Parts: sequence; structure tokens; C-alpha cells
Amino acid sequence: MTFPASSVASSTPTASALWKPVLIRAVVALVFGAVTVFWGSPSVQVLAWATGLYLLATAGFAFLASSVPAAAAVVVGAAGVVALITQSDAGVAISALVGLLVLGILELVRGFTRRGRHALARDWLISGVVGIGTAVALPFFIDLGAHALLGVAGGGAIISGVLWVLSGLSLRHDGRTPSIEAVN
Repeated sequence: MTFPASSVASSTPTASALWKPVLIRAVVALVFGAVTVFWGSPSVQVLAWATGLYLLATAGFAFLASSVPAAAAVVVGAAGVVALITQSDAGVAISALVGLLVLGILELVRGFTRRGRHALARDWLISGVVGIGTAVALPFFIDLGAHALLGVAGGGAIISGVLWVLSGLSLRHDGRTPSIEAVN
């Protein structure tokens, strides 16, 4: 059974409060994606810092947007810290794989279990698939270096970022109360 977007949003008590963390998560993903696109020859340090900070910020805002429980946000954030510490192509790729895989699986599960009952359920399904796909692809690009790894991670981030922008703006729009003119 499917519900119109407005009834799904209204059935979620905090839908109007979710738009800010969802949009901030989108901005984080899009900024990371832009860095990966426009940095011509990134070093392993750029890879480590960009990926580590992206995972840390994503963990925080995914938690605030009710995408994942606190324990999962800690795992994703820890993967970001490991990426910062390892400073190697393989270390960053494996830590990003773990962080994105955990986040993707949990969002996919949350999307399936809350379909039709939560405003973000469909978006979690899509984001989960993108996160899992990005995570699974990363190990195949380790030998190609920082630029390739950033390209794979950044591609997933751009797709997720666009999804979360649309979701955040929809939540913001659906959460507004109608004006007197709109009612008449």
C-alpha cells in the first residue's frame, strides 16, 4: 500500500524538524563530492582527510536525521577517524568501506521496516543502495590510488547529496502549515 507524500510526512511527528539535518547532510555530501571532482591530483593525505571528515560529518548528521541509531553513527564516525589516522590508500578504502557499508545496510533496513510510515523511508532505501554500492566498489580501486578512490567515494556522495537535497526540501515544504490565503 502506498501513501501520498503529504500523509506520510504528516504521520511522522518529527518530519518538519528533520529537514535541517537532512539538508546539512546533503551539503556535506555535495561538498565532499565537489572536492573529489575538482582536486586534480590528490595526495593520500587529501584522500584521508577528505574521506575521514566526510564520514565523521555524515555519521553525525545521519544520526540527527534519524537515519541510524547512535551505535551505528559511532561506527561510521570511527571509520572516519581510522581514515584520518591510516593515511594510506588501502587503509582509507577499507575504513570507508566499513563506514559506508554499515550506514548503507542500516538505512536499507530502516527504509524497508518503515516503508509507508516514515517520511524518509524511500530515501533511506535509495541511500542505502548507493552506500552499499559505493562501499563494495572501493576495494577494486585501491591499486589505482587516491584520485580513483576519491572518484568512487565522491560519485556516491554526489548521488546521495542530490537525493538528500530533494528529501530535505520536500520535508521542509511538507512541514509548513498552510497560510490563510492557501486555505481560502
